[in-house]
Amino acid sequence: MRLTAIKLAGFKSFVDPTHIPIIGQMVGVVGPNGCGKSNVIDAVRWVLGESQAKQLRGANMADVIFNGSTTRKAVSRASVELTFDNTDATAPGQWAQYAEISVKRILTRNGESSYYINNTHVRRRDLVDIFLGTGLGTKTSYAIIEQGMISRIIEAKPEELRGFLEEAAGISKYKERRRETESRLKDTRDNLLRLDDIRRELNEQIERLRGQAATAQHYISLQDSLKRAQQFLWLVKKRDAQANKQRHAEQISLTEHQLIHQEDSLRGLAQQLEMQRDEALQANNALNDAQGIYYAAVAEVSKLEQASRHLQETRARLNQQAEQLSKQHQTLNQQHVALTQQLGDTEEAYAESSMAIETVEYELQSVNESLPEVEEIVASTTQRVHNSQQALAHAEQARQVATAHGQHAEKTLQQLLSRQGRLNQELGGLPAVDEDAIVNMTSALEDVKATLADLGERVEDGQQLLASLEAQRQPLQVSVDQLSRQHHQVAGELAGLNKIQQSLNRDGDVEAWLRQHGLHDAPRLWQTLHIAAGWETALEAVLDSRMQAVAADISTIGAALPDSRLTLFDQAYVETELDVPSLPRLLDKVTLKSPAHSALHDWLAQVYLAENMEIARVMQATLPLGAQLVSKEGHIYTRHSVCFYAPNNVMQGVLARQNEIERLTEVLESVDMQRVMVTEQLSELTEQVREQQQTLTTLRSQHTQTQQQLHQQQLNLSRRQQEMERVDYRRAQITTELAEINVQMGAEQDEAAQLQTQLTQHREQITSLQAQLEDSRRARQDADGLFQQKRESQRQVERKLQSLKFEAQSSHQKIQDISRALEHNQAQQESLLEQRETVAAELLELDEMQQTQSLQDAIAQRLSAEQALAAHRESLEQLNLALREHEEKRMQLEHGLAPLRTALENLRLKHQEAELLLQQSEEQLAALQADEAALIQQLNAGAKISGLTQEINQLSAEIEALGAVNLAAMQELTTAEERVNYLQAQADDLELAIATLTEVITTIDGETRELLKSTFDVVNQSMSELFTTLFGGGRAELILSGEDLLDAGVQVFAQPPGKKNSSIHLLSGGEKALTALSLVFALFKLTPAPFCLLDEVDAPLDDTNTERYARLVKQMSTQVQFLFITHNRITMEAAEQLIGVTMQESGVSRTVSVDLAQAVSLAE
Repeated sequence: MRLTAIKLAGFKSFVDPTHIPIIGQMVGVVGPNGCGKSNVIDAVRWVLGESQAKQLRGANMADVIFNGSTTRKAVSRASVELTFDNTDATAPGQWAQYAEISVKRILTRNGESSYYINNTHVRRRDLVDIFLGTGLGTKTSYAIIEQGMISRIIEAKPEELRGFLEEAAGISKYKERRRETESRLKDTRDNLLRLDDIRRELNEQIERLRGQAATAQHYISLQDSLKRAQQFLWLVKKRDAQANKQRHAEQISLTEHQLIHQEDSLRGLAQQLEMQRDEALQANNALNDAQGIYYAAVAEVSKLEQASRHLQETRARLNQQAEQLSKQHQTLNQQHVALTQQLGDTEEAYAESSMAIETVEYELQSVNESLPEVEEIVASTTQRVHNSQQALAHAEQARQVATAHGQHAEKTLQQLLSRQGRLNQELGGLPAVDEDAIVNMTSALEDVKATLADLGERVEDGQQLLASLEAQRQPLQVSVDQLSRQHHQVAGELAGLNKIQQSLNRDGDVEAWLRQHGLHDAPRLWQTLHIAAGWETALEAVLDSRMQAVAADISTIGAALPDSRLTLFDQAYVETELDVPSLPRLLDKVTLKSPAHSALHDWLAQVYLAENMEIARVMQATLPLGAQLVSKEGHIYTRHSVCFYAPNNVMQGVLARQNEIERLTEVLESVDMQRVMVTEQLSELTEQVREQQQTLTTLRSQHTQTQQQLHQQQLNLSRRQQEMERVDYRRAQITTELAEINVQMGAEQDEAAQLQTQLTQHREQITSLQAQLEDSRRARQDADGLFQQKRESQRQVERKLQSLKFEAQSSHQKIQDISRALEHNQAQQESLLEQRETVAAELLELDEMQQTQSLQDAIAQRLSAEQALAAHRESLEQLNLALREHEEKRMQLEHGLAPLRTALENLRLKHQEAELLLQQSEEQLAALQADEAALIQQLNAGAKISGLTQEINQLSAEIEALGAVNLAAMQELTTAEERVNYLQAQADDLELAIATLTEVITTIDGETRELLKSTFDVVNQSMSELFTTLFGGGRAELILSGEDLLDAGVQVFAQPPGKKNSSIHLLSGGEKALTALSLVFALFKLTPAPFCLLDEVDAPLDDTNTERYARLVKQMSTQVQFLFITHNRITMEAAEQLIGVTMQESGVSRTVSVDLAQAVSLAE
């Protein structure tokens, strides 16, 4: 491919649409600094898929869009398009068929980036894939050299240089394939791990479900037995309840008669008791009045007696208090004398302690003044010890370092000698090369590849056929599932409606009577007729309970009539013709399925129809006598009346339900037919899928075996080739390493001799320092002894002083306590004198004579009130005696009523209990869907509730012992087993895919290693030649920094003529540029890119080197198209086409045509 044009619009400073035609093989871009020349390079890099803003000299990708200037507004999008001539059909893949290829990228300010190839919207990856392996890759592009990049290439890390080599070798597309393959391999292994986890969980679930399925089967059997036993139990309870209900009703009637007679006697006695209670109430009121007077007299006597006792007690208390006060005063006098004596003794002891404290304080001051001098001596000797220890530590450390260095040097020499011996041994044992074996292995490998390709095509055909069958089977499976769900839904609705309809015929009394007359199997009337849609309610309203009518020979019915309401109709009835008005009849809407037409004609002969109530009111006046008119709502009209319909019995909606049952039955039959047909088709397709899966499994197995065989042969060939390369490389490496070992051994021996001399000096210094340290320690020990003596004397004096101060403080505190005690004693004596005077005054005020006279008067009044109270009490007692006699009679009658009421209440409760049990039994039998007639025949005559209850408890215990039961376990078990089989097939496919992907990675690695090796050799040779050409001598080469070609880095070694530098970093800027150009042009010679962009590469070169650079570019332009930016006259002269870039308008770049002669003159 060859670049023919560059189109820019809105990209950086190229705001206007700009078309740059590329005509020659050497195109120069010229212009002043800052005019936007380098933006052309950025545009080309950006359109080729660059996604890092820093590579485009921006902070973010939006910076490539023109951001406005002083005269222009910012634009909203940027676009760049490259046009290539592809007449040589070198474009990869599908693009090789196009003679011209355009690559375009558009970016908007909202961040949307779009890529186009020949105006077809593609992914960024599609665009990048076109240029993989051509030197235009986005990560390691050596075809686009920006400002400063030429020196960065030569100083790059070994790993980065290897990237340029891989790009030249075309390995980047292999690496991309390998990365994708590894990603798929990782995903496949992850999927396989997830499948293994799922299968393991499913296997555990299957084992659990098998046990649950067996438990569920046993549970269903126990539930059936339990339901049967419960049906028998409730049937027996119903029978017993009916008998108990009748017996209790008779007992209730008898008890009620006895209770009424007793209640009449009790009411007569109650009237007599009421009169006696009135008399007793009046007597009791008189007694209460007399009692109030008596209680007042008693209270007054008690009050006066209490006052007299209080007076006596007060006198005794005051005498006793006066005696106690005298004793307390005497005691206080004695305490005052003792405290005065104790105070004198304590003051004398305090004076002696104060004099002793002054003496000890003088002694302590003398000891403290002598301590600082001793402390200075101790500090001085301690510092001398510390200095000696530090000097000794430094000397020891220096000796240890010298010893360690000597040991290390000795160890290094031993290691070098050992390494030298191993290398010589390894060099002698390297094997020779067998090239014939490699040729034979290559031929066999090609045969296996052909076989593998054939099997791959067959596997692919089988997969397509299997996919086609699966695609056909899937809709059928969906249809079967839908029909099954529809079947279950319709069947459920039908079962529910049938259950409701069947429950209508369950009337115990009627059932027994019909069975007795052989009519229990006869259909009810509603089961034998069909009514037109919309008139169901009308017919139900007219027939009412006759909907349950049964056909029978009425003449055979005896005197035993049913206990509940029942309608019979005679099948032998003969229809008679009647004159009827010309009105629509209800009978015309009915279709019968059995010979009940005569009875229905009898009931509906004069029943006519009205669509609604309005029509019925109009037709009502025309009805003959005895005729009826019914509306769709069920309202019945006669000539002079109307009966409004409202559902009030269990027959409501029976006909509508029956019509729905018939419709659902037809739907269910249709669904079952469709399901059978689709299931057969699904079974056939499933069998075909199974057979195809087996065939495909066989082919995959053969394909896998062939892949493994191919992989093994590739591996053997790769190993043999790697072994050859490794032997050659290892031989050269060993030779180089042996030379380096000899040099290093000499250096290590010299260093060991120097270290031995240093070690002797350090030992002598340590001996001297140890003697100094010992002298310093002895001096410090003497100073410490003197200091300890002084400190001990100081502590003894301080303890003595502290003891004396404590004694003085205690004496002073005791003096204060005694003084306060004396003051308190004086205050107490004064208080006692005041109290004695108060007690004497109270004794003089007491008077007892007046209190005695008042008490005698009160006692006389109490005696008179007591006599009156006794008379009232005797009268009331006689009345209460008579009242108690009558009350006892009433109590006897009431006590007689209580047992009767209790007995009646108990009988009523028992009767109600029997009714509830009977109702409960009927409800439970209905809930259990019991057929009572069949149960009565099967029931043992001797069956008892206790036996049935015991059986039910036993069954319930067995069911409860089962615990939680998974009733869906059987269905879940089948589903889980099917899923395990399906997952096993998927796991086999994944394992086959893992083997295939692993083999692909191995193949890619082998091809990559081989291609990289040949590329390295060719580029190394070409670089050496180009370096000699550019420098006029010297040498340069590439060196691998690792053993494995796939991971080894690449280093550049260059020596210009006359120099012996050891590092590439020691070269000048111009030398680095020429060395980098040698590497870049060597890559181009091996793998020419569609074009090469050079941005001021010649800037660091002098004229001589620039001429060499220009000649080399001219020479290589026969193979590669060059587009370079330059300010150099020599480079301009070499260009075939010049493109000028200007910025006459601030911030806006434009291109202009440039005359070559004029450009040269301007440059000069």
